[in-house]
Formats: sequence, structure tokens, C-alpha cells
Amino acid sequence: MSSYDYARAIQDVIEESAGPRAADVDRGGAFPRANIDALADAGLLGLISAEDAGGRGEGLGAAAHVVERLAGACGSTAMVLLMHYAATALIEAHGPKDVREAIAGDAHLSTLAFSEAGSRSHFWAPLGTAAPAGDGRVLLDADKSWVTSAGEADSYVWSSRPLAGDGPMTLWLVPRDRERLSVRGPFDGLGLRGNASSPVSADGVLVDREAMLGPDGEGLDIALGTALPHFLVLSAAFSLGLMEALTAKAAEHLTRTRLEHLGQTLADQPMQRARFAELRIRTDQVRAFLRDALAALAEGRQDATLRVLEVKAVAAEAASEVADATMRLCGGAAFRKEFGVERLFRDSLAARVMAPTTQALHDFVGRASLGMPLF
Repeated sequence: MSSYDYARAIQDVIEESAGPRAADVDRGGAFPRANIDALADAGLLGLISAEDAGGRGEGLGAAAHVVERLAGACGSTAMVLLMHYAATALIEAHGPKDVREAIAGDAHLSTLAFSEAGSRSHFWAPLGTAAPAGDGRVLLDADKSWVTSAGEADSYVWSSRPLAGDGPMTLWLVPRDRERLSVRGPFDGLGLRGNASSPVSADGVLVDREAMLGPDGEGLDIALGTALPHFLVLSAAFSLGLMEALTAKAAEHLTRTRLEHLGQTLADQPMQRARFAELRIRTDQVRAFLRDALAALAEGRQDATLRVLEVKAVAAEAASEVADATMRLCGGAAFRKEFGVERLFRDSLAARVMAPTTQALHDFVGRASLGMPLF
């Protein structure tokens, strides 16, 4: 294992780039390219790439730390990095050497393109097709919805119906610059406004047969074994980062705001302290759950799959609760953009509706706990 100090690296990026630019990224809704360049310069795009490919060789725990810290500073940048790590995990397992080395060398940004307009958040049921086009090439057609880093990432980990094999899904590595691949409009969202989450269409996009990631028809099993655990765990880390930032904002408000007629701060009021304690406890509960999920994966525990399915749902719902409670606790101050709480509030709402949604995860957890197949 390398001696790379990822904790110091992400702190430097936050202090020098992501933090100072966060309000502007949110206000303008522009893709945070300067922040992505800063992450690349700091060696963080290749964080989980294997050392034999030139990467840092770090694991999911390191990625969770980086995403958590970044989410509290700039949610848009953190979401871009989260999706890059989820895609990287799959590319590391099944991708070509040159792309693996480009990611490891911090020169390539990737993302997932699973959800589709016709099947919406049911990412496990792609409607897009793959058809033989002769000369060892394949024709892809699909209407992808809400692809993070749309038009900005260098490649998409793309799902389709199988080319010829059995199974529900086949995966492909699709370069951004393929002809007849188009982004349908800019993203103008409530939160995560700079993450460029837009629909992407493939209207007869040609790729080489070698662009297939893993065997034909086995894409769902591959996604469930690589990309999905990274996405779910890192989504929980993302929500935790927002919760920590919200809790810090609440503490700042309570300790600096005074009731001059009483000669006290808001923190001196028992009711306010109790409401703040609820935020602190809820945040610490999510941290404990995330740590347990990471430990379950690292130790190969029997309950690892269940913990991974649970962790995003737990963290996403808790983040929205803490965000709402912080808005109430901070009162009118929370509505002022310069304080930063309302941006964190808006960003905290996204995880609940990102596939797999909380509702879908509850169904998966119920199925897994009752001995039923997930699908």
C-alpha cells in the first residue's frame, strides 16, 4: 500500500478550490471543472485505481472519507467524484488497460449511465439495445436519464439489453466523443446544481465489440458486485458529509447568536441545546452505521450485502431530516444564501430519489431479510 495521504490531499482541494468555489457553482449551475482539475492534480481521481495501473491503490474506506469531506464543501463536485469512483470500480475489474491507466494517472473522468427514460429508477431493467453492426462493431441505442457529468466525463459505463446472450443487461465503456451520442439540454436542478446530471441519448452509436465490460448478459451481476456497492456506500458517505456540515452550521449559529436582553447565546438555552443534540446524535448514528457497513465488507461478514443495501437508505433519510431540523433551528438565518445552510438543505434531498431510491432499497432489504431474490 502506498503512503499517499489522501486525507491531506482532499483537505487541500477543499481549502484551495472546492470550498471557495462552492457558492458560485451552486449559483450558476456550471460544471465544476476547476475543482475536478484540482482533484486530478491532487491524485484523487486515481485514488482507488490499482497500483499496478499507476493508481493509489486505496480502498472503499478511503474513497468514503474523500467523498464525505468533499460533500460538506461542494455537493456538486462530490457527486461527480462519487460517480467516477463507482464507474472506476467496474472499469478496474473489466475495463481495458489504457483506460485503467488513464484513470490511475488522473487523466480520465468516468461516470455511470444506467437509468433510462422508459424504466426510470429501475436501473436493472434497461430498455436500450445493442445490435451487431458488422466488422466487429456494435450499434447502441438508448435514452439515458440523469447521467451525472453528462457531456463532461471522458467515458460512460453504459448499460443495454444483451447483444446475444442470456441475462437482463450488458455493460459497455462508451467514450464521450462518439458520433450520434448527445446530451439533451443542461441541468437546472434544485440541488447539486453543478453536477451536469442530464439525459444522454445514443442514436445508433458505434462502439467496438471490445468495449463490452465483462461477458454479454452478465452486466447486472457485474454491476451488483462492483459499481453498486461503491455507489451505495459512497452515497451514504456523501449524505454524512452534508450532515456534518449542517451540524457545524447549527453549532455556529447557536454559539454566535445572542439574546442581548438575557445576556445569553442561543446555546445557553436548554431547548435549543436539546434540538442541537438531536442533530449530533442522528449524525453520529449514520457515521456508526457507515463504519459498520465498511467493516462488514472488509471482513467479508455474512451480513455485508444487507448492510450495503441498508446504508444509503439510512443515510439519505437521515440527511433530509437533519437538513430540515437545521433550517428550523437556525431560523431566518438559514434562508440567507451567504450562510450556506439552504444550499446544504437542497443538496441533501437528492440521495433519496437517486436510483436505487429509498423506496426501492426498502424493498431490497425486505426481500434480502426474508430470503427472497432481489429481483
